[in-house]
Amino acid sequence: MKKLRGILIGRMQPVHNGHIQVIESILDEVDEIIIGIGSAQLSHSLKDPFTAGERVVMMNQALADIGVDSSRYYIIPMQDINFNALWVSHVKILTPPFSVVYSGNPLVKQLFAEEGYEVKQPPLYDRLHLSGTEVRNRIIEDKNWQELVPDATVKLINEINGDKRLKNLSIKEISEI
Repeated sequence: MKKLRGILIGRMQPVHNGHIQVIESILDEVDEIIIGIGSAQLSHSLKDPFTAGERVVMMNQALADIGVDSSRYYIIPMQDINFNALWVSHVKILTPPFSVVYSGNPLVKQLFAEEGYEVKQPPLYDRLHLSGTEVRNRIIEDKNWQELVPDATVKLINEINGDKRLKNLSIKEISEI
C-alpha cells in the first residue's frame, strides 16, 4: 500500500509551538511528513539567527518529546535557489516523493499547483503570538519567549547562547544609525 506523504516547508527561525501544532494536524491527514527547513544557508542574522543544523535539532527533539514516531517524518534542510521557475524541481531532488503540499505562502502554493500538486492551507494557531518574529523579538527584549516554543527549542537556544547571539545581532553599528 502506497503511503500518503505530505510536505511542509518553513524557515523555523526558531521552531515554535505553532509549527508543532501544524505538524501534528498534518500527521492526522498523511502517513508521513517531510519537514523542509527552508533558507538552510542562512544564519546569524536578525531574521535568520539559527543554523539549519540547530533548527533540525530543535525540530527533531520537539517531535520526539511529544512522542511522534520518527518513522513518520523526514527533516530536510533546503537552501534557497532564488529561481522560482526551478524551485519545485529543486525541492523534489532533495526529498522523498510526496503528493500533498501544505503551505500558507502564496508563491509556494502557486508554484506547486502549477506543477500539478495538491496544495492545502495548513491550520494556523494563534498566529499573532506564535510566529518566529514574535519569538525573536521577545528574546531580544528579555520578555517571556519560552512560553511560545517547545522545551527542545528552549534547551537548544540556551545550549548555544542563542539569546546572546540574537541580542548581539540586534545592536546597530554607529554607521547604521
